[in-house]
Amino acid sequence: MPLFSSRRERRLWAGTLAVVVAIYATLGLAGTLAQTWRALNLDLYGFLLGMFLVGATVLTQGLKRRPGGAEIGVALGIAAAYFMALARMSFPERSHLIEYSVAAVLIYEALTERAGQGRRVPAPALLAVLATALVGALDECIQVFLPSRVFDPVDILFNALAALLAVAASVALGWARRRADRFRSGNERD
Repeated sequence: MPLFSSRRERRLWAGTLAVVVAIYATLGLAGTLAQTWRALNLDLYGFLLGMFLVGATVLTQGLKRRPGGAEIGVALGIAAAYFMALARMSFPERSHLIEYSVAAVLIYEALTERAGQGRRVPAPALLAVLATALVGALDECIQVFLPSRVFDPVDILFNALAALLAVAASVALGWARRRADRFRSGNERD
């Protein structure tokens, strides 16, 4: 039996790997990058880019066809929640929310694709949150050994909450899509 159940699953895991490598690759550079962004007044642009990345990830993975009213409503609610959360955070917390949200959505979609192809995947949403939280915990544990970084157990919790928010957003979009599909199929029979 092949490792991946489909090409889409393989692409999703490759995307996940790219995000995790990017997260870990910046461990030694995070302080320098943050100072440079602030010095160049790029905080706003980083914020907007982060919002775009989270939104693009959730929408491209959650909306695979033209959205209905419920899907648009859920997507706007998700966008508002992320906007409010990101607007109230400082740069390091914003980056954690963005990084771990994108990773969580990719992991969740890979697991649901795998389950959709007939492979056994118990509770994909819970597994995605746990896997992302583990990646975040490892990120913090590595920081113990880096003189320019500080291990912070609160960041472990924050990474897990970012994963939970992102997976909940994907689940909510999926629910709205299924609801719209049931409504459409009910109207087609009439």
